[in-house]
Amino acid sequence: MDDEISGKAKGGFARAESLSPEKRAAIAKHAALKRWEGSGPAALHEGDLDLAGIVLSCAVLDTGQRVLSQSAFMKALNRARQAKGRTHYKGDIDLPAFLTAQNLKQFIPESLKVTSSQIEFKAKNGTRAFGYSADLLPQVISVFIDADRAGVLTHMQKRIAERAYLLSKALMNVAIVALVDEATGYQEVRPKDALQAYLEKLIAKDLAAWAKKFPDEFYENIYKLKGWPWPGMSVNRYSVVAHYTNDLVYERLAPGLRKALEEKNPKNEKGWRPAKNHQWLTADIGDPMLAQHLYSLVMFQRLALSQGYGWNRFVKMVDRVHPKKGATLELPFPEEET
Repeated sequence: MDDEISGKAKGGFARAESLSPEKRAAIAKHAALKRWEGSGPAALHEGDLDLAGIVLSCAVLDTGQRVLSQSAFMKALNRARQAKGRTHYKGDIDLPAFLTAQNLKQFIPESLKVTSSQIEFKAKNGTRAFGYSADLLPQVISVFIDADRAGVLTHMQKRIAERAYLLSKALMNVAIVALVDEATGYQEVRPKDALQAYLEKLIAKDLAAWAKKFPDEFYENIYKLKGWPWPGMSVNRYSVVAHYTNDLVYERLAPGLRKALEEKNPKNEKGWRPAKNHQWLTADIGDPMLAQHLYSLVMFQRLALSQGYGWNRFVKMVDRVHPKKGATLELPFPEEET
């Protein structure tokens, strides 16, 4: 063998044999990072996000995407480490391992299935890092809360549900994107056209085919909160319900979103819009954001109804948690309506 190896190659083998296993591993890691350098997204800003005393590392990538590190996501879910593997459900749905338990399947919405991919990026120190979209956390929280309320969780999954309730309260008054921007300092350097760029991520260039996005319960609960008899979905809703939908949904998802959608979907000569505004939302970002917002609204509707509150009290609850973008948050004066 020595006869076949000569020159620099022979010296390289000799040097490798003289190194400790730890040193060889460090050299190999450095070489791998060098090969990877320059490919994929990179972190522009990094920071620590404090949610109810749980400190999570986060970043804003050069693509504009907000991410939680893989270890932070596991910490948020009260798990020691990332579970191995991914599972494909019917329809070629690719989910992270912490969502692959069969007892969770019925609680996983379509919106989550398009936001759950692991993200590989370069940290600011040049190392290779892995994480998940920050938008994924509140969706995963909802899955475990729903499953817990249905009584289907295992003893080990109960630990995750306990953490989910805690984080749900912490996220109640703020959007995860805004939290990451603040933690990383990104809000100080956002370009002036960031809003326009953000809306471009939410609004599609082409009209999508109609698909049911608003749950029946959302409309039924509006009628219940207003004290109106519910006629069912087969009967045309009162015209004012469209106003309530704009106020509760499109005015609160993103600044200027309602106006931009209506410009995309103008009324015809008969005064009707040719499509539903939600058909102009992007499948990867707009649709999941809408689904998560509607889920939150339905939760507040249920809470208001269970407490015997009426419509005005419900709207005030929503105003505190999901204020209209650009609106001043109302001070918590005592409520008169019950």
